[in-house]
Amino acid sequence: MEELLGKVVVIDVESPFVFVGKLVEVREKSLVLKQADVHDLRDSTTTREIYVRDARVHGIQANRKTVYVRIDQIVSVSHLDDVIP
Repeated sequence: MEELLGKVVVIDVESPFVFVGKLVEVREKSLVLKQADVHDLRDSTTTREIYVRDARVHGIQANRKTVYVRIDQIVSVSHLDDVIP
């Protein structure tokens, strides 16, 4: 995870949320993102994959200054640049 510090990452979690933002800290029980886009997939007609691909192509639309994502809820963490447009 250390190689992702300071980078914009995509965090997929068990719930219907996806997080995109700059990873600034790895804590024992959470990851800390700054300038993050927290998106509830229940609020849109798009899929997780399309939403993340759009964030890669068009940039993120930050709606939170700081977000703490519980590690026990995380399914995957990826560098946004690793998303194939």
